[in-house]
Amino acid sequence: MNRMDTNRRAAIIAALVEGVGIRSTCRMTGASKGAVTNLIASLGPVCAAYMDQAFRELPCKYLEVDEIWAFCYSKQKNVPEKKQGTFGYGDVWTFTAIDAETKLIPSYMVGPRDGGTATEFMQDLAGRLSNRVQITSDGLKVYVGAVLDAFGGDVDYAMLQKIYGPAPTGPETRYSPAQCIGCKGETIQGTPDPKRISTSYVERANLSMRMGLRRYTRLTNGHSKKLENHCAALAIFFMHYNFARIHSTIRCSPAMKAGVTSHLWSIAEIVNLLPAEAPKKRGPYKKRAA
Repeated sequence: MNRMDTNRRAAIIAALVEGVGIRSTCRMTGASKGAVTNLIASLGPVCAAYMDQAFRELPCKYLEVDEIWAFCYSKQKNVPEKKQGTFGYGDVWTFTAIDAETKLIPSYMVGPRDGGTATEFMQDLAGRLSNRVQITSDGLKVYVGAVLDAFGGDVDYAMLQKIYGPAPTGPETRYSPAQCIGCKGETIQGTPDPKRISTSYVERANLSMRMGLRRYTRLTNGHSKKLENHCAALAIFFMHYNFARIHSTIRCSPAMKAGVTSHLWSIAEIVNLLPAEAPKKRGPYKKRAA
């Protein structure tokens, strides 16, 4: 039985977390498409489980939250009628949180852009913190109830509402967003520090996702066909971002800055989180019919 060694699997993951597509990764590493997708599907849940266990009692102080759009199977308008209304077909949103000081992404949640996902996301985030925090979100209204439900009165929460000018017109500006002409901070709960009311870091982290995950790159065919593969690729990306990537501002990995780990992980260490598999014995050859 052919099995990839650690170096080859690390080379595959290194390509994937830098925004390389699966087919390009296959051409670069010589691995088959099935081998690459199987590696993603098996490593992703392991990374998610490791971060779920490691990110506890975090000393975060200033958190920023946001959500980022992607799609699975097909664009929402092209989802077949029999699959309409089933999550995992069409629009898929990822809620993310980032610590403004350590740049750690302690929690994320994949789901519809609604109050249920926002509440589950905030409850997960609250369970990972060791002290009172300040949270800033964008103007999405579902955050208000979600934050208060998860934290109660033990949070300083502000909402940053951006003000946009008129949308550009014409075919050449089809993918150009409206210009942001200002923003307005609003205190929702507690006494947040006005100087810390910002979503700049989490929006920059979302840009890193667009650049480092081919499934999130706009105007390409690099999307997930299955929700499970989408979530697995996300977990691998966040594991690499938190543990194995030096952030240019803090000059170490976010997990090191947050005190979660004492060293910079290599991609081989991430790959080695997979449990070792015993080689399968080849069965007896079938006798040819006379």
